[in-house]
Amino acid sequence: MPASLGIDLGTSGVKVVLADETGHVVDHETAPLTVSRPQRLWSEQDPESWWVATDKAARALKARNPKVMAAVAGIGLSGHMHGATLLGADDKVLRPCILWNDGRSGAECAELEKLVPRSRAITGNIAMPGFTAPKLLWVKHHEPEIFAAVRSVLLPKDYLRLKLAGEKASDMSDSAGTLWMDTGARRWSPEMVAATGLDLSTMPRLVEGSEQAGTLRAEVAEAWGIGKGAVIAGGAGDNAAGAIGAGVIEPGQAMLSLGTSGVIFAVSDGFRPNAARAVHAFCHCLPGLWHQMSVMLSAAACVDWAARLIGLSGAAELVKLVETEAPNPSNVIFLPYLSGERTPHNNPNATGVFFGMTHETGRAELARAVLEGVALGLADGIAALREAGTQIARLSVIGGGARSKAWGRILASALDVVIDYRRDADVGPALGAARLGRLAATGERVQDVALPAQLEESLMPDGKLISLYAERQGQFRELYKALAPRFAAAQAS
Repeated sequence: MPASLGIDLGTSGVKVVLADETGHVVDHETAPLTVSRPQRLWSEQDPESWWVATDKAARALKARNPKVMAAVAGIGLSGHMHGATLLGADDKVLRPCILWNDGRSGAECAELEKLVPRSRAITGNIAMPGFTAPKLLWVKHHEPEIFAAVRSVLLPKDYLRLKLAGEKASDMSDSAGTLWMDTGARRWSPEMVAATGLDLSTMPRLVEGSEQAGTLRAEVAEAWGIGKGAVIAGGAGDNAAGAIGAGVIEPGQAMLSLGTSGVIFAVSDGFRPNAARAVHAFCHCLPGLWHQMSVMLSAAACVDWAARLIGLSGAAELVKLVETEAPNPSNVIFLPYLSGERTPHNNPNATGVFFGMTHETGRAELARAVLEGVALGLADGIAALREAGTQIARLSVIGGGARSKAWGRILASALDVVIDYRRDADVGPALGAARLGRLAATGERVQDVALPAQLEESLMPDGKLISLYAERQGQFRELYKALAPRFAAAQAS
């Protein structure tokens, strides 16, 4: 069997994973990216920087693993969802990509739902500023010259496909996050596309994530040391790709992704929306499957921010500080809404808050409060999923935050689930992309390729902490409820 390459376009960097013919990760490389925030609520990136970073990471893998790279026959793509990459008639980028955590299009969300009263039934989702369609309405209203020049709209990972293969295509899982898709039918919705002033010719063709969606251009293959004819898979949005990497491919299975954002992802065998609680209902990247997601916009990003705030070198040092100096629950409550929030609040105006500090509050207690605040935010999300009838007893954890067992113990008790740690958890989406690339190249059975990684440890909920965090959850929710009007007023001022 051939080797495969998985490319995961993250917000803070591009990670490229090289898997050998057995499917095991041989090597991986990450090239950093930066985010531009030119105005409050704005979040943008230069699409060309994605390609530069991808090329740099792939060339580094070639230098270290020339034989395995030469055996690559399938390439999969994963990436952060919802980004609006606008191309003109010559496929040149018209403006910086508006990212998933951009909150500028709140008014356009209300406009879109007024234009299409059935939008939630069609798409399975409430209109939120993070999604792609409201972003295009914003461009239409505020940058009309650019809107008039738009000939194609691509999601971030699909811009990489254009550079790799010269093809405009997208998979079902990523496209379901645009608000332009009839999610139950797995096709573009003419009604939703027209509501943003576009037509279907602007949209890329749709494929399943494990299908072929292009062939690697000869000049790229030569630069990366890959043989001719390597195929590009449809790929997946980052969370669906992470699920493939974790082996979460059957109804009833679920995972927790702890990256910049925090996501609880549960597989279903049908389209089951619950838009009223800001739960996302998307296609999975495999045929005949869908999934539900609860999404909080700042998870590990909160930990990185807190580390900078209290003068630490990074998340690892923060967790170590908590383990050594704050072994017990904090008396401080942290609202983790540094970029607003999705599930269950759908509130781009929400902000981060520390509540309950005194003269005795030190940096270790603040650090623990941040870990607990993110856990309580995720507990709000899992409650919304459970209200929709989704039963979750255990979660495989992936992403950068998956390295912290101390955080895992907090999460297990706050969410009242078993937390499973597996091998290669920190490369989940890129590994999933590599697996999709392999499937596209070989046509193997999904069940034979997307296997759960080796289980390293399972963390059980602590009965005492379950009770304590349940009480803290009520205080957490009351604090948000009390401050929600102030968030809106602060944005309006």
